[in-house]
Amino acid sequence: MVIRTDSPVAAAASPTPRDTLCPILSLANNMGASQSEHEFKDLAERTGFSLDQIKNLHQRFKWLTNHQETLRQEDFEKVSHLSLNPIKGQIVKAFFDKRNFGKHEVGLVEEIGFEEFLMVMSHFKLPNKKLTDEDTEDVRTEKLRFLFNMHDTDNDGTITLEEYRHLVEKLLSTCETLEQDTSLAIADAAMLEVARITVGHMEPHEVYEGITFEQFQQILKGVQIETKMNVRFLQMDTTTMRCGK
Repeated sequence: MVIRTDSPVAAAASPTPRDTLCPILSLANNMGASQSEHEFKDLAERTGFSLDQIKNLHQRFKWLTNHQETLRQEDFEKVSHLSLNPIKGQIVKAFFDKRNFGKHEVGLVEEIGFEEFLMVMSHFKLPNKKLTDEDTEDVRTEKLRFLFNMHDTDNDGTITLEEYRHLVEKLLSTCETLEQDTSLAIADAAMLEVARITVGHMEPHEVYEGITFEQFQQILKGVQIETKMNVRFLQMDTTTMRCGK
């Protein structure tokens, strides 16, 4: 029997391109999912996040980047709550500061991938209650170092008076009744108080260079910084997110 190629029987018997491609695409998707699962497990070990937390943060990363592979500073404009923070610029820049990637490098990058994004986010994670006292102190030190880096903008190991002035000016920028000179005076007075606490008596000819990391730790001693650092500015409704179109 001869079956014509244009007959309904031939059409039903012949595999379509979709029939041929679907198993291949399915296999590729499964391989991609398996690779992502492996990468996520590695990131979980390095950051302390659970797999569910990493998957959720990956969704947020994709939302910020519009499903691109890298994140840029301007992508944070989508986070409306962040615009209300007076030190928004320093918070955003912290995500692109190599000092916060855990690789002992310095400098800024123009864009980051999900791994770098997750490493920075780990500084905001609540510590595990099962940690030893020594490990808990290590976590606290890492969080303080992250905050210190945020204000030590030139990476010289010291928060100088100029950097401190800039910080105070930003924090007081929401007070419309305060003039710039008043903000600077407040910053200078605060820096003198820091010097009094960390250095003690200073001779008139002595110059206070700024806050070192050790002094920064001393200033914040007793402050439960672990519970005060959070990521509320990244909250969003992920249930409305859809892939593809």
